[in-house]
Amino acid sequence: MKVTIVGTGYVGLVTGACLANVGHTVTCVDIDPAKAEAIERGQAFLYEPGLQEILDRHAGRTLRGTTDLVGAVRSSDLTMIAVGTPSSNGTIDLGHVKAAARQIGEALRGRAQPHVVVVKSTVVPGTTEDVVAPILREGSGRGPEDGVAVAMNPEFLAEGNAVYDFADPDRIVLGVSDALAEARLRELYASFPGVDVLVTTPRTAEAIKYASNAALATLISFSNEVGNLVATLPGVDVRTVMHGLHLDRRWSPILADGTRVRPGVLAFLAAGCGFGGSCFPKDVEALAGFARGRGMPTPILDAVLSVNRAQPAEVVALLERGLGGVRGRHVAVLGLAFKPHTDDVRESVSLVVVRELLARGAHVRAYDPVAAETARAVLDPACTLRDSLEEALDGVDAVAVMTAWPEFLEVPALLASSAKPPLVVDGRRMLDPATVTRYLGIGLGPRHESEAEAAVLSEA
Repeated sequence: MKVTIVGTGYVGLVTGACLANVGHTVTCVDIDPAKAEAIERGQAFLYEPGLQEILDRHAGRTLRGTTDLVGAVRSSDLTMIAVGTPSSNGTIDLGHVKAAARQIGEALRGRAQPHVVVVKSTVVPGTTEDVVAPILREGSGRGPEDGVAVAMNPEFLAEGNAVYDFADPDRIVLGVSDALAEARLRELYASFPGVDVLVTTPRTAEAIKYASNAALATLISFSNEVGNLVATLPGVDVRTVMHGLHLDRRWSPILADGTRVRPGVLAFLAAGCGFGGSCFPKDVEALAGFARGRGMPTPILDAVLSVNRAQPAEVVALLERGLGGVRGRHVAVLGLAFKPHTDDVRESVSLVVVRELLARGAHVRAYDPVAAETARAVLDPACTLRDSLEEALDGVDAVAVMTAWPEFLEVPALLASSAKPPLVVDGRRMLDPATVTRYLGIGLGPRHESEAEAAVLSEA
C-alpha cells in the first residue's frame, strides 16, 4: 500500500519507518525541509533504538521524505495525520491537526480515487468525527459516500521501545465508521497475524488512548505516594513493599506449571522521582480538562498530576537532608532524558531538579549518554554539561540519579575509591544501597526511629 505520513515526530517517523519495514511504500511529510532531507538520506534526527537500522534499509527507496504534502497525498492510498497536539492548561491545541486536515482535503479535491485519512495524533474524543471529518469534507468536496473516509488509529508506542512495540504490538485499535476505512486499515496491518484487532468507533478509539496513558500514569503516582509514606517508616523500603504487591497473582499470575508471569505493567508500580515525557503529563491534563468541559469532576486524575508535580521536590529534599543544605555544594545530576533509551527531555523531572538546585545556590553539573544535545536548548546555562560519567562524578559533594540509564549502574564502582565518597540520592531506585557508602533513595525509610523523627523535624 502507498502511505503518506504527515508529521515526522516520534510517532510519525517511527510509524512511517516501520510501515516501510513491513512492505509498504511510505512518504513522510514535514514542513521542515531539513527533516525531509534527513529522511531521504537515511539519517535519524531523533534517538530511538532500531530506527537507524530501518532507515539504512529503506530510506530513499520505499521510505521517502518530502515537504510536498499535496503530491504525497495524491500519490497514496492512505494518509496518516501524526502531527503534535500540545496541551496548555488542560486544553489540547488542534491547530496542527486542523491545518493538516485542511491541506489533505484540498489535495484530494477533484480526484476520484478512494482515500482514507487516519488520525494517528492523540486527540480528545470526538475530534476525528467532529473536527477532522468536516474539514476534510469542506476541503475535498467529498465524504465517505464519495470515497473519502476518515478513521482513528491510536498508537501505543513507548519511547525507547517504539520500534519494537510496532513490530510486536499487543493490540491494534481501529476507530472506523465505514467499510472503506476498515478495509484499508486491515490491509495496512495485514502483516501482523494473530494480534488482537479491536474495531470500534473513532470516538471510542480516542478514549482508549487516553484511558491507557492515564491508567499507567495513575500507577506511577500511586507508587510514589506509597513511597513517600514508606520513607517516614524506619527500616522500610518501598522496593520490598512493591515487590510484595507484585506477588499478588492478580498482578503476576501463576501458570498451571508453577511459572509466575511478570507483566510489563509492574514497571509502573515502582516508586521514583515522577513521570515526564511528551505523553503522560499532557494526556492526563488533557483528559482532565476534557472532562471539566463536560461538567465532570476528575479527583483521581487531578491527584495523579498533583503527586507527580510534587515528586521532584522529594529528590531535592533528600539532597538537602543528606548534605545539610545544598547552597555552595557541587551536585551531579545523572540523566536528563525523561526515561532511558531516548533523547527526549520534554517534561523531564531532571530539568525541574536542576532548576530547583540552582535556585537554592548549588553548583550543578549534568550528564546524559544520549540526551545532552537535546537538553542543551532548554537547560539553564548555569548547569554545566559533562561528556562522561567519570567527569560528572569527579569531585562532587552529591550525585542525583534521575534517569535509569544502564550506564549508571557503574556509579558505585566508580565511587568506591573516593577518599571522600559523595552522597548518592537515587531518584530511580536502580542502585543497591549496600554498594554505596552514603545512600538515600526515594521510598527508603530511615534506619532508626530517631532518624525518622529528626527528618520530620527538619522538614517542619
